[in-house]
Amino acid sequence: MAVAPDTAADLVYQIFDLQRAVRCIATASVRGQDTGVALQGVLRFVGEGESRATHLAERLGVSAPVLSRHIADLEEHGFVVRRQDPHDGRAQLVALTPLGAEKLRLIEEQRTAVLQDYLRDWSEEDAGSTAKTLHKLTESLMQSARAKAAGTITTTPPRS
Repeated sequence: MAVAPDTAADLVYQIFDLQRAVRCIATASVRGQDTGVALQGVLRFVGEGESRATHLAERLGVSAPVLSRHIADLEEHGFVVRRQDPHDGRAQLVALTPLGAEKLRLIEEQRTAVLQDYLRDWSEEDAGSTAKTLHKLTESLMQSARAKAAGTITTTPPRS
C-alpha cells in the first residue's frame, strides 16, 4: 500500500525539522573543537573501515574535490592516512590512524551523552522504537535513491 500524499508531505516536513534540530545540536557541540561537523561526518565514514576516496565521496554525497579537502584537513590533524590502492594505482584508500580512531571515539561519546541529556524524558522503548523507524526510513530512502540513480525506478510527478 502506498503512502498517502498528505502523510508523505507531513513526513517530509518532519524530516526537515529533524535535520534542522540535529544541525543545531551538532553545530553547538563542535564549538571550540579542532574538527567541525563536516570533518566529523567524514571521520565517521572513514571509521567504518578503509575505503576508496571515491566511494566515500559517493556515500557522503559530496564531490571528489570537496572530500579531498576534508581528507587533507583530517590528515593535517593526524586523524587519517591516504595510500594508493594496490588494485588500482589511480585510486586512493583512506583509513583512520590510531589518533583518528581515538578522536572518533571521543566524538561519539560526547554526542551520545548530549543526546542522552536531551532525551532524558524519553523511555528506552521510545528511543529504541524511534531508532528502528529511522533506520527503516534511511534504508528505504537510500535503496530508492540508488535505484533511481541506476535508472531502475522513475518517480511520477504529483497530479494536479
